[in-house]
Amino acid sequence: MEYAEYRAHDAVGLATLVSTGQVTAAELLEIAIARAEAVNPALNAIVAPMHDAARERAGGTLSGPFAGVPFLIKDLLQDYAGLPTGSGNRALRAVPATEHAEVVRRWLDAGLVIFGKTNTPEFGAKGITEPEVNGPTRNPWDRSRTPGGSSGGSAAAVAAGIVPAAGANDGGGSIRIPAACCGLLGLKPGRGVVPAGPQAAEYLHGAAVDGVLSRSVRDTAALLDVLTGAADPAGPYLAPARPEAGYAALARQAPRRLRIGFATESPLGTPVSPHAVAAVEETAKLLENLGHTLEPARTGIDERQLAFDFLAMWSASLAATVDYIRATTGARPSAFELDTHLVAAAGRVQTASDYITTHNRWNIYSRQLAGFHQEYDLLLTPTLARPPVRLGELDTPPPLRLLGRLALSLGLAGRLSRTRQWREAVIANLEPVPFTQLANITGRPAISVPTYRTPEGLPLGVQFVGPLGSEALLLSLAGQLEEAQPWAQLEPSALADG
Repeated sequence: MEYAEYRAHDAVGLATLVSTGQVTAAELLEIAIARAEAVNPALNAIVAPMHDAARERAGGTLSGPFAGVPFLIKDLLQDYAGLPTGSGNRALRAVPATEHAEVVRRWLDAGLVIFGKTNTPEFGAKGITEPEVNGPTRNPWDRSRTPGGSSGGSAAAVAAGIVPAAGANDGGGSIRIPAACCGLLGLKPGRGVVPAGPQAAEYLHGAAVDGVLSRSVRDTAALLDVLTGAADPAGPYLAPARPEAGYAALARQAPRRLRIGFATESPLGTPVSPHAVAAVEETAKLLENLGHTLEPARTGIDERQLAFDFLAMWSASLAATVDYIRATTGARPSAFELDTHLVAAAGRVQTASDYITTHNRWNIYSRQLAGFHQEYDLLLTPTLARPPVRLGELDTPPPLRLLGRLALSLGLAGRLSRTRQWREAVIANLEPVPFTQLANITGRPAISVPTYRTPEGLPLGVQFVGPLGSEALLLSLAGQLEEAQPWAQLEPSALADG
């Protein structure tokens, strides 16, 4: 098999070739490795190759619905026993995981051949992938731009044809943002749908979940079947049961006629690119032609406050993460990026009452969004407020970095988070991605669908947010859009020949 034939198949298609004896797992793995070696030096998508272990696995007996299909996992939360989970951090690069994460175990049980780990910003805390320890990942469609984050390495690898799908996770948009940046499909499952164990009961009160990035709806659906195939008896609560027919089967069914509310204004009051507006408007027209009803709508949620509540919980979580790593590894402060220290400092100045009050507002947002979904089946927004930003564009401004270092040295960094400059920096950082955090805080499923490209050819997706338990509906609608406007075979021309 040549690369062009490999790239023409999605993961389901490759699995079929293996199961029918048309190609072996070992042959597929060598094609994937060769493709990685050809394009990864330019992209920096894979930061921890696992070729020896993968070759040994591919040479053995494999079973499962994806037996023999090459796969990559994200170097964050997706632990592989015996190997470090670096998380974009200097201190964790030499700390091996003691056991597989539950999602990794399920991917292995499905027969996938994992041959590497993908790049992520430090602790997944940004919507770009530019960690100091590994260097930036570049977007295959324009290498001067970001592939998004925090699952940017996985997105770049899938878009570049290294693998048809890859592991990802999403705590504030980290599946959907890279999907939109790289022209991929990205589903964030709802809270509790995918198990988080065994190292955690859930991540960030269930706001962060594991999933995949892929080029096809059927891959995303079939891989969700893999991840939800059995309950986690050690989970924090009983997860919703997978539909009896399975997500893959339901994704092949056309959805009923839907009433969809759409919005294009940034919830932060910041600018939205005409391209992002056009992405929603053109998708709305396509949906109307498919028989759905589209109306301008508002959620009624104070999403600017939601953004600050999101950051408050993130900063407290990051502070706990930094403190735990320092206590268990002896890591020095220099093992962490300046931005990580500053965000963690903001988390430490919160009182317990602050934290609980913020978390209580999450419940208010969930109830308000549930009210919206009583009137509309889905919410449609841009995934991104503008096309993928250029590398380095979201770096902390030098004056704030200087002020941050000074504040850290004087033990006053926490106070910095109470200033107007800090709030302005927060809004500036979220300005390109103001639409995604809503689904995380409320625990609702959401999907980014690659229905639009700018005149320059840059991908720019649209997002659908559904009510609890609507994963199958989102996949079904995405399948309808995919059939009407196929995207899976689009490939970055600059990388088409390796």
